[in-house]
Amino acid sequence: MPQVTQCTRATTFLIALIFPLTIAVAAPESESKPNVVLVLMDNFGYGEIGVYGGGVLRGAPTPNIDNIAAEGYQLTNFNVEAECTPSRSALMTGRYGIRTRQRPNGPPRGVWYGITQWEITLAEMFSEAGYATGMFGKWHLGNSDGRYPTDQGFDEWIGIPRSSDRAFWPDSNSFTPGSHPDAVFTHVMSAKRGQKPKKLDVFGRAKRATIDREITDQAIDFIKRKSKGEKPFFAYLPYTQTHEPVDPHPDFRGKTGNGSFADVLAQTDAYIGELLKTIDKLGLKDNTIFIFTSDNGREGVPRSFGFTGPWRGGMFSPYEGSLRVPFLVRWPKKIPAKKVSNEIVHLVDLFPTLAKWIGAETPKDRIIDGVDQTAFLQGDTNKSARESVIIYIGNELFGVKWRNWKLLLKEIDSDSYAIRNLAYPSVYNLLVDPKEEVPELNYLNDTWVDFPLYQVIEDHELSIESDLGAPGP
Repeated sequence: MPQVTQCTRATTFLIALIFPLTIAVAAPESESKPNVVLVLMDNFGYGEIGVYGGGVLRGAPTPNIDNIAAEGYQLTNFNVEAECTPSRSALMTGRYGIRTRQRPNGPPRGVWYGITQWEITLAEMFSEAGYATGMFGKWHLGNSDGRYPTDQGFDEWIGIPRSSDRAFWPDSNSFTPGSHPDAVFTHVMSAKRGQKPKKLDVFGRAKRATIDREITDQAIDFIKRKSKGEKPFFAYLPYTQTHEPVDPHPDFRGKTGNGSFADVLAQTDAYIGELLKTIDKLGLKDNTIFIFTSDNGREGVPRSFGFTGPWRGGMFSPYEGSLRVPFLVRWPKKIPAKKVSNEIVHLVDLFPTLAKWIGAETPKDRIIDGVDQTAFLQGDTNKSARESVIIYIGNELFGVKWRNWKLLLKEIDSDSYAIRNLAYPSVYNLLVDPKEEVPELNYLNDTWVDFPLYQVIEDHELSIESDLGAPGP
């Protein structure tokens, strides 16, 4: 009996040794938390890629981007804001752009200001959760000390601080140096966390044609480097295309025979293919969330060649061609493949959704407009966690979407951009009248929709009134 007891104690002792050892050598953090690659296009319309009715129709097949849909989830009612900076602000903070522009005292900041240092960004959330973070592309959320990407949570960044239209300036024979302190050439910039950003090449037309190639190369290098480390990674690729000027890389110029826009579309699809192939070859496919979307619809100017599919208007407008963009997400074994939904989702939802997926906390000291969409995107429910979105242009509230209904308090002239205040709001049923052509087409039969539509507006306005604002700088 004593011998049995002694053996039992020895066995227990061995088990106690073995189990802690097993825990100690558990999979590294990069295997237990998903990597995230987030691609954000610039002024890229709903109808550009194959699975949204574009691709071949636009002069360039998009098999690589289409394959994300084949292996993941496609949303046909994914909503953003009407301009670059507000959308990027919404993405980075999970808060409507108007909220990030609210001052503690005084009127809201200008629409192109960006975000203050006080805001908590996606990158800061990922960093806090133990991620390596890298950004490769256009920022457009602040270009002063303390407000660059590497001041806002990114470990490294290479790209442009502002908008691509500045690429016209160095090649313009009417540019006037010294005309204003802010009228200076944009440079490609690079930085590491804690370091002052360095100015690299001038961002002119030649650099404009090659920068998305460089962004892709830098992102691939980042993914390869971080795949060997102990941390999971967050790679953010805000591409500069298809914002004007739409200049294809020399390797793609003339490749489609269908003009520069089609060449850039083919170029973008090839770059996305390289990113996907890199992830797959490194054995990271099953543990990487890959997202492809856009900041807003096509350019608003008539000379732009972008395509919004069945929707009316372009950027700077309150219509679906401005606010509804492609959204594709792939995460094998977690997100169902070949799933398509017309449920309403907004860009602000990515913040709490990604937080849930990576086990991070969302800020509790400020209003977060985004809602957690993990159950919806994982196929646990067919219903989105939201059924309404607020519509702003600049700092002016234009209207609201609720389910398949839309109410506009103001409209905008497509030629002059003049704002028209409506004595009688326009109400559209987006299923009956997707091009928003006849406000009364279905509304007179269903005036009951006034109640839920106006309720969303009233709730939002009360929320803004109680918001303390975002302290500067």
